[in-house]
Amino acid sequence: MAATDTTPVSVTPRQVRPRLIDLGPILQVVGLLLSTLGCAMMVPAIVDLALGSGDWIVFVSSSLVTLFIGVSMWATSRGADPRLSVRQAFILTTISWVALALFGSFPLYWSEIDLSFTDAFFESMSGLTTTGSTVIVGLDLAPPGLLLWRGILQWLGGLGIIVMAIAVLPMLQVGGMQLFKVEAFDTSEKILPRATQISGNLTLLYVVFTALCIIAYDLAGMQFLDAVVHGMTTIATGGYSTHDASIGYYESVPIEIISVIFMIAGSLPFILYLKMIAGNPRALALDMQVRVFLVTLVILVLMAAGSNVMLNDATPAEALRHSLFNMTSTMTGTGYSSTDHNAWGQFSIGIFFVAMFVGGCAGSTSCGIKIFRLQVVFENVRQHLKRILYPNGIFPKLYNGKTLSDSVVAAVMTFLFLYFVSVIVLAALLSMTGLDPLTAFSGAATAISNVGPGAGPIIGPAGTFASLSDTAKWLLAFGMLLGRLELLTVLVMFMPSFWRR
Repeated sequence: MAATDTTPVSVTPRQVRPRLIDLGPILQVVGLLLSTLGCAMMVPAIVDLALGSGDWIVFVSSSLVTLFIGVSMWATSRGADPRLSVRQAFILTTISWVALALFGSFPLYWSEIDLSFTDAFFESMSGLTTTGSTVIVGLDLAPPGLLLWRGILQWLGGLGIIVMAIAVLPMLQVGGMQLFKVEAFDTSEKILPRATQISGNLTLLYVVFTALCIIAYDLAGMQFLDAVVHGMTTIATGGYSTHDASIGYYESVPIEIISVIFMIAGSLPFILYLKMIAGNPRALALDMQVRVFLVTLVILVLMAAGSNVMLNDATPAEALRHSLFNMTSTMTGTGYSSTDHNAWGQFSIGIFFVAMFVGGCAGSTSCGIKIFRLQVVFENVRQHLKRILYPNGIFPKLYNGKTLSDSVVAAVMTFLFLYFVSVIVLAALLSMTGLDPLTAFSGAATAISNVGPGAGPIIGPAGTFASLSDTAKWLLAFGMLLGRLELLTVLVMFMPSFWRR
């Protein structure tokens, strides 16, 4: 009998190969978005042509290039499966913003103001993410079409942010956004009529708010083009202006009041406006996030005004006026300025720095950490403290009267940890480019918070980002994208496991 071979056989574990991703639906959507952007470029082209500016040819050329690429992407991906997996949704969200920022930079790069490609991309990314940081000096003399294009970029970005916050991020369960799932958007597998209706209503509401803001600015004394640009950038809480001095150029109390009203309007959840129109007039008043946002804003305004009165001998009325405008602009992430509030003293700088992180409400055009996440943290801390005092008690975590799940709390805690780590890492990288600590840290904070101006004489409310190195500008542009897409949407794609089966 033959001897049996008992030598153990070495078995190599089967390697997990990356699973190919169907790019068809991604290319289709990106192509459609680029086609929309290309059509939008014709608006400033018409304005430049009507006003006799030679830059109209720049917008026509940019429009044709963008339309060609967009239509080609859409045509070649026709017939693709419209259903999106979660992984495809992550990729689509990030690629869309990068592609739009890239093509949106073409008119800026080719315009007569002679920006480098780095500066043009920085300006475009700042616009689409509604950050509002700028590298352009001499806005008062810039071509009208260029000023309008900057406003259009922020306006389109603001609308995209609302749709993303209501339809995409809750589905991806990013940073606790699953709290705000709307039934119509609760699936990524098919497009429901209800979802289409909500998207259309949101767009119509956004257009109406913008029109009202433009009319109000026009009646308050702005020239019509200025009113159009500021109307778009106010409701988008973006902050791009047609003047180097921003809103402070007008030195007008009515204009500042109009700006404050619409900045706040843009920072409240747009889905609640639809609920009010649908027959629930108290939807905003009963929402806990809205109440906390408004109370926090009032407290910070009073603190900044009081500091200005005590340290700078400002009159109470003047201090309250500038504090209300600039604090609203900072907390909502708009980035307008009526005066250089860095001159109000260290205490005021600290208050504005805190406001930069706080941000507005989820489902709005505003930025920052968002009020609801701070509420979730407070509820979690409150529950732990009560459990220490009453070990046998039952204390549920609540948000707007509903129980908070552990998954939401964990998502919020993860987001906050990554948020501050991202600011610290970006600040360290910026300091390696030669920036001083204040400029580096405030630059990182304002980029990831999508606020606009930082602190200090270089990038503060009275400065620009023009003098920064190209490396610093690319780092800041990445920080803007990271903050606008709620961190995890971008960071998850740097994980090898994301690309595996």
